Amino acid sequence: MSPGSSDLTPALLPGTPCWIELATPDENAARHFYAGLFGWRYRTSPDPATGRYTIASVNDAAAGGMYQARAGQPQGWILHLAVHNTSATAEWVEHLGGRRMLGPVDIPDRGSILHVVDPGGVPVVFWQPASSWEFGFGIPGTFTGADINTHDGAAADQFFCRLFNFTSEQIGRQNIDYAEWRLDQYPVLYRYVMGPEYEPTAQPHWMIYFEIDPTRGTDSVAAHASMLGGTVVAPPFDTPFGRTAIIADPGGAPFSIIDRSKVVEGWGRAEVDDPYDD
Repeated sequence: MSPGSSDLTPALLPGTPCWIELATPDENAARHFYAGLFGWRYRTSPDPATGRYTIASVNDAAAGGMYQARAGQPQGWILHLAVHNTSATAEWVEHLGGRRMLGPVDIPDRGSILHVVDPGGVPVVFWQPASSWEFGFGIPGTFTGADINTHDGAAADQFFCRLFNFTSEQIGRQNIDYAEWRLDQYPVLYRYVMGPEYEPTAQPHWMIYFEIDPTRGTDSVAAHASMLGGTVVAPPFDTPFGRTAIIADPGGAPFSIIDRSKVVEGWGRAEVDDPYDD
């Protein structure tokens, strides 16, 4: 059940990740941290939704957004998913049990955004992007994938799969509830039910993965993150997806780094084995 119709570029099918942004309690500290870790450069402009909005880039490729979180706002990394029409999407969100938090809001040169919370409590932004919008991914220092980490896998499957016509396939092993969401047989996102490594009160959240240059390596980048004031939540470990580590930035926002050139056979310690608890 996808929302209405409009024009999107072929690369931005409904449900496709099209942006990431960080709501942080200390924007200056976050800018310093990610600039040192990924080489990000920034430009800042006024924004009707957040007051001030910073866009990060790597080698002229837009890597994501950042803004100072206000009291009571969700914090951490938030994923944006492309939609054809934010107004129609808002109706479907409420029909499927989600909550509208902001919007739709039209932003000059960027399109229209809709902030919602899914039935399991995970914030997500649905974006009807402008035709000129760009998002770099899959190169070092940029987005390369995302998991939704939730306590209620069935509710997440119901909400997102009905909204975007995703198909869901269970790929978890050894009592790990981990599903792959696909569009036309192509993996788009992953859904993880948080296991005993989390406290029952742990907040559901997005786990954003950033691509790491193999010449630097996950181990070196994780050590660098610690030197820059971050925390290595899960030291580097091997997975079938690549060598991974889980980091928290100085504001406490979790994210993962991954070197996809270091793939191992078998499950081992899974990519979803995320012990972060805020």
